[in-house]
Amino acid sequence: MSQTVETGKERDRPWIFRTYAGHSTASESNKLYRGNLAKGQTGLSVAFDLPTQTGYDPDDMLARGEVGKVGVPVTHLGDMRTLFHEIPLERMNTSMTINATAPWLLSLYIAAADGQGADRKLLSGTTQNDIIKEYLSRGTYVFPPAPSLKLTTDVIAWTYSNMPKWNPMNVCSYHLQEAGATPVQELSFALATAVAILDSMKASGAIPEEDFPKAVGRISFFVNAGMRFVTEMCKMRAFTELWDEICRDRYGVEDEKYRRFRYGVQVNSLGLTEQQPENNVYRILVEMLAVVLSKNARARAVQLPAWNEALGLPRPFDQQWSLRMQQIMAYETDLLDYADIFDGSVEITNKVEALKEQAREELARIDAMGGAVAAVDSSYMKRQLVESNSARLAAIEAGDQVVVGVNRWTETEASPLAAGEDGAILTVPEHVEAEAIEKVKAWRDARDDAAVATALSELKSAAQEGRNIMEPSIAAAKAGVTTGEWGRMLREVFGEYRAPTGVGQSARDDAGDLGAVRADVNDVSENLGRRLKFLVGKPGLDGHSNGAEQIAVRARDCGMEVVYEGIRLTPAQIVNAAVEEDVHVIGLSILSGSHLALVRDVMDRLRAAGADDIPVVVGGIIPDEDAVQLKAMGVAAVYTPKDFQLTDIMADVVRIVGAKGARAA
Repeated sequence: MSQTVETGKERDRPWIFRTYAGHSTASESNKLYRGNLAKGQTGLSVAFDLPTQTGYDPDDMLARGEVGKVGVPVTHLGDMRTLFHEIPLERMNTSMTINATAPWLLSLYIAAADGQGADRKLLSGTTQNDIIKEYLSRGTYVFPPAPSLKLTTDVIAWTYSNMPKWNPMNVCSYHLQEAGATPVQELSFALATAVAILDSMKASGAIPEEDFPKAVGRISFFVNAGMRFVTEMCKMRAFTELWDEICRDRYGVEDEKYRRFRYGVQVNSLGLTEQQPENNVYRILVEMLAVVLSKNARARAVQLPAWNEALGLPRPFDQQWSLRMQQIMAYETDLLDYADIFDGSVEITNKVEALKEQAREELARIDAMGGAVAAVDSSYMKRQLVESNSARLAAIEAGDQVVVGVNRWTETEASPLAAGEDGAILTVPEHVEAEAIEKVKAWRDARDDAAVATALSELKSAAQEGRNIMEPSIAAAKAGVTTGEWGRMLREVFGEYRAPTGVGQSARDDAGDLGAVRADVNDVSENLGRRLKFLVGKPGLDGHSNGAEQIAVRARDCGMEVVYEGIRLTPAQIVNAAVEEDVHVIGLSILSGSHLALVRDVMDRLRAAGADDIPVVVGGIIPDEDAVQLKAMGVAAVYTPKDFQLTDIMADVVRIVGAKGARAA
């Protein structure tokens, strides 16, 4: 007999069930959303494509190959209306993973809701709107930190007055862990970000002093949970207690309800494996336990990756499988019948206290630097993440951190899950980009140009004068302004920014035997007449730089001269750098699925520049059939997540350069 029956106590309400979704077009994504809602999903989580996230239209040069790949393209109000067709926004809880362009996408959402006749005060959901972590991990920043912080606080201040049920910011530690953060770094870096935002809000005076606690109460978090189940669960309890402490002691928030740590979660994708991908189902389940078992630190919303996300874009069935996992946990178990089952545990209490103490020390260190923004500008946070990720990868390579199917028990049967013509993933058709370009041209032709010009002029004035950007952005959305036009206007005012890479000089030999590779680098360098030079490039808009950073670090560890200038480079810039720097090999890292288009462009430009004798290697989430096409273009080698031994990759790169040099001789 359950506790519910014995005590007459009602079960706790389950968390909001989400799946992170969006691809190809607004209409295709709308079908996916309505299908997921019919299956029992209780909230939407919108994935936008990279051009939308970074403020470009589909016909911009930088958008080439990226349209609709990692999310849905939303270029104007028409797209936003299509995205939520037959979905009543007044009754929906919508999470939008959007940061640099958060004010714009929220403005489009509001304009679409106005078109439905919705009451803005009833709109509920979240804009991620955490720009600081973009400089550290995900890479979809656009503007420098100061104006970016201003845009963040504009959204917070505007929604406080106009959309009281909306969470204007998710302080996002999810991508910090994906970039290699330890639990202590995830705690401290995320809380330091929240402090920076709240300090900025308080200093702005945009919210009356007496109302500030309510604004604090609308800040939420978006976290990650990895495989170390006990540690991750203790991390969540530490988050709740530290946030309560900060709100009370730093900001004087007296009402406990405004000090609650409210968070959503997507569990760890970094640990999902291409090898034996069926094992990922168990990983996802274990990771979910860390954020639902402890009632005092239970997530408000959960979205789970699919088992095949290390292979490519999940299909509707794959997302359904992850949704059912949540529903079974919430409705078939007795989890929601009980109070917190960890209260009183000495072991749990000790671990939580240890995490809190270490996080306080790191927070004090960041505070002494001048806060989170200063710690970004100085590259301190980024360096810490790169070093932590290097240590994590070194442990996997050495076998000290066991990953089943990767570095232990690699013998396997062929997986029937990965069989079939589609390769167990959803592929975005190539015609999507061409159609999106034609549609945005048609949209521009059909609108009132004078109204657009007026709206853009008012947007520019607001940005220059430091006024809140939201009202002119909503007016621009309704006038027909596009995402690229909004982004271009603010780039003119604020400028653009290149964040520190965090890749410094290294000299470590604790991730396997580097001696042999160093000797080979020396031999090849002697034959070449100078030090072997390796250009690591990130073409396109893909900001997930973790892999490129680790390749750059390991190449330096092995004695190569490395050229790495960070993310968001055009194929033309990469080829120009390769020629000007006179490099011996080019490594391209592309995780957005746009590898075919971008690599083809690089190879064509190398030929045009007379530099097609420079070997090119490519890394990313690349299906086997695409790897065949890349090699047919002239690519020397293709590496995917299954190639986790970075030193072996380095040895391969040295061999490729050496063979090329021998042929030239």
